[in-house]
Amino acid sequence: MLVLDTSVLLAAIDREDPEHGPSAELLASTSETLVVPVPVLTELDHLLGRRDKADLWMAFVDDMVAGAYALHAIEADGVAAAARLQANYHDLGIGFVDAAVFLTCVELGETKVATLDHRHFSALRSEDGRALELVPA
Repeated sequence: MLVLDTSVLLAAIDREDPEHGPSAELLASTSETLVVPVPVLTELDHLLGRRDKADLWMAFVDDMVAGAYALHAIEADGVAAAARLQANYHDLGIGFVDAAVFLTCVELGETKVATLDHRHFSALRSEDGRALELVPA
C-alpha cells in the first residue's frame, strides 16, 4: 500500500502543478493500493477550490468511487494521537492533516509515504524512532 499526503495527490491530479510529472508518474506506476487518509479529502478540496479547479475535485471523487483510492478513517483516539503529535512537533508547525497521514502510516505498518512535504515528514518519527521513506525522492 502507498499512503498519500495531500501534496502529492494535489500535484498528481493538477496538470498545472510544478510537481505534476513526478507525482502523476508515482501514482500511475505503482501497483500498490493508494490509501487516502480521510483528513486529506478536506485539504484537497480546499486547495483545489483555491486554484479554481472544482472540476478536478469532482474527477478525483469519481475515481475514488470507482475504486482508484482506498479511504482510511481516523477515529477519536486517532484525532487525539494526531493532536499529541502536533504538540510534540509544535516548533515545526505540523498540521493536523500531516499528523493524521503520518499516523495512518504507523497504524498500517507502512514504511513510506507519498509526499512532497519533506520539511515536515522528514522530521517525524514513530514512537520507536523510525522515520518514513519519502516518495517520490
